[in-house]
Amino acid sequence: MRKSCMEKIQGYVLKAIGGFYYVEAAGSVYECRARGSFRKKEISPLVGDFVSISISSSKEGVLEEIFPRKNALIRPPVANIDQLILVVSVCDPSPSTLVIDRMIAAAEAQKIQPVLVVSKTDLQDFRWLQEIYQPIGIPFFAVSTVTGEGIEGLRNQIAGKVNVFTGNSGVGKSSLLNEIHSGLALATGEISQKLGRGRHTTRHVELFSLPQGGYIADTPGFSSIQIEKYHLVRKEELQFCFREFAPYLDRCKFVSCSHTCEKGCAVLEAVKDGSIAPSRHESYVSMYNEVKDIKEWQLK
Repeated sequence: MRKSCMEKIQGYVLKAIGGFYYVEAAGSVYECRARGSFRKKEISPLVGDFVSISISSSKEGVLEEIFPRKNALIRPPVANIDQLILVVSVCDPSPSTLVIDRMIAAAEAQKIQPVLVVSKTDLQDFRWLQEIYQPIGIPFFAVSTVTGEGIEGLRNQIAGKVNVFTGNSGVGKSSLLNEIHSGLALATGEISQKLGRGRHTTRHVELFSLPQGGYIADTPGFSSIQIEKYHLVRKEELQFCFREFAPYLDRCKFVSCSHTCEKGCAVLEAVKDGSIAPSRHESYVSMYNEVKDIKEWQLK
């Protein structure tokens, strides 16, 4: 009987396309198929997973094991994320604080650091967004791929971390990524004036290594509609996804306070005295009303 030449090593999933997983391991990238047992268990490997693979000398392998994840997003399908880089444009398309707050809440619920990046700052004033988000401890970067403003600061922020870049179409994610690391050469698209949104210019999630350490990913199709569908936060947890609420949560008159309309609510008082931005609380109320009557099985 011939002895098997397969060797087991550990690696990192960089890309997943058509049932193939491209795993970085031992200084090489291996094209792998996943064991059928994953399908039977209804488990799918994700980009960003740490895995064990069996390899041959042909740079092909079999994905054998997925190690425990610290977090994972369904849309986009990425695991073990350090930072969610939320890219919004100051205009064309105009930013929505509700969309921003949905994405921040999705990140906070998964213990992912949200970072807000406002693009196209050479075209319009961005300070109203800075006044909302910077005081609550969300890292904030105003950038322009035309003038180069803010690019170096953002480059330092993402160094050594696994970063998922996301935002609605047309905000300039691919252009920004190319500016951060010219070696990516990602495809970029023009804004469709007729539709009022950008054309999708990328077709799959892929992690790219950075010269200064860490990884970045572009995430096609991660829209506000998908956030609403896949990343709803339970009403009991939602208050903890708005970090500026924290100092007031134990000061409310009622333990069961929803922080939406109750008398004696310390959060509402903080909104009135300007300690909490009205737009942030409006987003909270909107999100709370969406999930308050949803059953547990609907959130899975």
